Amino acid sequence: MAAEPSLQPVLSSGPEPRLARRRARQPWLLALALVCGVLIGANPFRPSDQNPDGTARGYLKFKEILSYVDRDYVDSVDAEALSDYAIARMLERLDPHSVFIPAKQQQAASAFLQSDFDGVGVEFNIFHDTVTVVAPLSGGPAEQSGLQAGDRILAVNGERVSGVHISTEQMFQKLRGPRGSKVVLQLRRHTVAKPINVALVRNRIPNNSVDVAYLLDATTGYIKISRFASGTYDEFKQALGDLRRQGMTGLVLDLRGNPGGYLDRATKLADEFIGGTRKIVYTDGKGDQYDTQTYSRVLGEFEEGPLVVLVDEGSASAAEVVAGALQDHDRALVVGRRTFGKGLVQQPIALNDGSELRLTIARYYTPSGRSIQKSYSHGLAAYEQDLQNRLRHGELFHADSIHFADSLRYKTVHGRTVYGGGGIMPDLFVPRDTTAFSAYYTRLQSHNLVREFALNYFQSHKAELEALRPEQYLATFRISDAQLQELAEVAAKDGMPANPIHLKRCAELLRNQLKAYIARSAYGKPAYYATLREQDAELKQAVQAMANGSANPMQKLSMK
Repeated sequence: MAAEPSLQPVLSSGPEPRLARRRARQPWLLALALVCGVLIGANPFRPSDQNPDGTARGYLKFKEILSYVDRDYVDSVDAEALSDYAIARMLERLDPHSVFIPAKQQQAASAFLQSDFDGVGVEFNIFHDTVTVVAPLSGGPAEQSGLQAGDRILAVNGERVSGVHISTEQMFQKLRGPRGSKVVLQLRRHTVAKPINVALVRNRIPNNSVDVAYLLDATTGYIKISRFASGTYDEFKQALGDLRRQGMTGLVLDLRGNPGGYLDRATKLADEFIGGTRKIVYTDGKGDQYDTQTYSRVLGEFEEGPLVVLVDEGSASAAEVVAGALQDHDRALVVGRRTFGKGLVQQPIALNDGSELRLTIARYYTPSGRSIQKSYSHGLAAYEQDLQNRLRHGELFHADSIHFADSLRYKTVHGRTVYGGGGIMPDLFVPRDTTAFSAYYTRLQSHNLVREFALNYFQSHKAELEALRPEQYLATFRISDAQLQELAEVAAKDGMPANPIHLKRCAELLRNQLKAYIARSAYGKPAYYATLREQDAELKQAVQAMANGSANPMQKLSMK
């Protein structure tokens, strides 16, 4: 029998269900349990309230077939593969976001939404099958033990990890472990001839979801939230308070690429901007226990003042709840591109073997009644191709490529027209920059060559970079034509010869990306984001809206 459901609904992101479906590996009996509906703690032989006889009949039918296969099938049977197939096909018939997470993957899946974990505190990447330190996390065991950006990790506790095709997930498992446990890393460092061994003691590592918070100018704050994790609200409150004490009167809230997370953290955050007792979100499920309405209740930290919310096609779920609520109440100007369109609420259900089912138990709606969930009526494959279809159809570059049916039209509190049925459409559309992107640039990024080149540059120029203050670096540093050509030569050796026209086309974009990655290694995340700002079209539009007054809630009626 399954354990009682967790009390915390999770709004999972788009890509996660696919990963779990592909990797699910469970014993045969667990497949029986899943197919028979024990996921919500029901006796498999007891008829469900919705279908008095169907559950029992389905269980007996499946059990009978499995017994015949086990006893009489001509070849030996891979029970795990059959179980995997049964689980995946069953859940695919429900919706794109109901997903089974095997026990061995459950900890990693849950860690994404936790505010801390036990480990060594290092950000790494894998370049050419070599695990490379991008940055030690501030205050963690890795930093305290002297790990440096650019260090190559050759082995963990004597077991080779470079040159053996290790995955990022496998490397996470090796670096993380119980607090107080010891781990020895063998490193190759740019300035040292022979490998060195470094012993570390694992400790609690903050897993922040507020990536950065700083002032864009004397009065405009900027906060970027990467996901809605268990500690997001507390982190946000701290960041917001700090910015207000520094003189902030207007805020840019960046939710681009935010895949969602815990619903209650998102609604508490939205409550900081919405005054009075106003609806933030409501959910509608099969039973009354899943029908909820959430209202603003507390005196918020920033209920007045210019507010811009940045979104894009990677903003999903809980991020869409926030953007939709602020848009419906005419509290914020939403800037960017149409969001992902994920409006299904998942309930995590822990099973006795440590695995987990995340089952869709409700749909959520914005205050105006909009459903944000895009259609999945054409099947999982079509659903997963949606973002690629947006790219092919030109939606990411032209607002007039997006068409909404009149039946999906809704009104905000002050009468502006908004649309439901497939994400949040921004008030101010900002297209992707088509002038800089090319297939060559995309290949460089997808093969991690830009990141690797930047990290190698940092290692070779570490002393001179660290002699500069971050603001000096931002003001004076520039990637030269010769360095771009050097990157192109490295790429050519890696099987990506440079087309001179394409290289010229994306040159400024590459300069900015390289400068930002170097800043990340030398000065940390704030310098990284400050560098990206130089070519951030959405952020520039947000700042302009602050300057011309269009981000003021009292002036939005002119934007119908």
